[in-house]
Amino acid sequence: MRFPLALTAKIARHIVKHKLLRTPKFALVLQLEPLHTCNLTCTGCGRIREYSTNLKDMMSLEDCLESAQECDAPMVSICGGEPLIYPKLEELVAGLLAQRRIVYVCTNGMFMRKKMKDYLAGAYCPDLEPVLAKLLAEKLITDQDAETIRKGKSDGRPTIKPTQWMYWNVHIDGLEYTHDLIVEREGVFKECVAAIRMAKLLGYQVATNTTVYKETEVKEIEEMFAFFSSLEVDGHTISPGYEYDAAKKDMVKRLNKQPEDFFLTRRMTRQKFAKIQEWGQRFTIFGTPVYQEFLAGKRELTCTAWAIPTRNIKGWKAPCYLMTDGHYPRYREMLEQVDWDKYGVVDGVARDPRCENCMVHCGYEQSGALGTNFKRGDNWKNFKYNFGPKPKPYYPGRQVNAFNGFSIGKGHLAEAKAAINSPRAAMNGAQSAFSRKETKAEPAPAHDPGDATPRADPLAKKD
Repeated sequence: MRFPLALTAKIARHIVKHKLLRTPKFALVLQLEPLHTCNLTCTGCGRIREYSTNLKDMMSLEDCLESAQECDAPMVSICGGEPLIYPKLEELVAGLLAQRRIVYVCTNGMFMRKKMKDYLAGAYCPDLEPVLAKLLAEKLITDQDAETIRKGKSDGRPTIKPTQWMYWNVHIDGLEYTHDLIVEREGVFKECVAAIRMAKLLGYQVATNTTVYKETEVKEIEEMFAFFSSLEVDGHTISPGYEYDAAKKDMVKRLNKQPEDFFLTRRMTRQKFAKIQEWGQRFTIFGTPVYQEFLAGKRELTCTAWAIPTRNIKGWKAPCYLMTDGHYPRYREMLEQVDWDKYGVVDGVARDPRCENCMVHCGYEQSGALGTNFKRGDNWKNFKYNFGPKPKPYYPGRQVNAFNGFSIGKGHLAEAKAAINSPRAAMNGAQSAFSRKETKAEPAPAHDPGDATPRADPLAKKD
């Protein structure tokens, strides 16, 4: 199975229950944003700009847990911002699991190893020494980390433990050069790979979450799937990049670039995702084949954004995760007061101009599971896809030149560093900001990156 049986059964029971009750609208996944603070400034993400006046605000633990109970979605995706910054994350995960929900922790990966070392300290006993030896051998922890772990944990707080009911969902937007460029910091991809490798060694479930943009090459998407499949990642979600308002404004104001040079139109999405069904057979892509057909341009779907509601510091965000026309104090109030017929694309016509190019998973993925635009055979298609055999790890993916940027001195800042550190610059009294203040990331596992050439800037405007 692509998804563990217990998790699949839980979601299926939820859908069947509401279908039998004839519930017109109900939640499948809660997008829970306890904060919007983030340690990165990813291109294409408007979240920290849209809520720039509220970056210090956070939802209380009680509000978070109450929101999950209020909409009663079987799955909760903890996002943000960077949720690993949330001070009560461990308590939140524990509370959601106690409510018997499936939990996705959507993270950029930079603090994952810290959380996993906390878990090891809390669980430490001599039987863990072989595990520590393996982590040390792969340089996923340091000798000092190992000594700290051996001292144990005494603060009384819970830790995030491996369980079939929880996934680390790591943001990966391509191979090293592309990913580091989009997240606007070198070394992030390398840290993500180290965190994923450590998570799999410790028995966690790990998924990757990818957004595809205009300049993302189809070949690179395939290579990315192959590489992370070779790391035994449990599954992947993928969605087209969409020019929602907050992201467009940031693109113009902060980066002085035009949104149309970065985000996908509906036509471009279908071109990029023409092979999505083939990828779904080779790799463990989560979701439904119906949504894959939609991305490939083989059918239409109606937006069901109400099935993936967003709750954040301002309330229940409407109409969807990406568009904001208002916030509501209660989930039921949002469902009843929003005119859902004003949004989405029907028969190729956008009801709202902002929806014209949207084909993202938070609007349409669940449509395939809920049976909107139902066609004969859809149920069997979904059943066969999710209950059929899970694709095996693709170990030849280890030959992919994934580390084609920062790791081999060809990151997107390489030319700037070289220019600032050149003899001519030194004679003129210039000193590199990178030589004055290096960011010391935890060591990542050794890899053979191969002789990869630098990639073109995905954000560079083409003539």
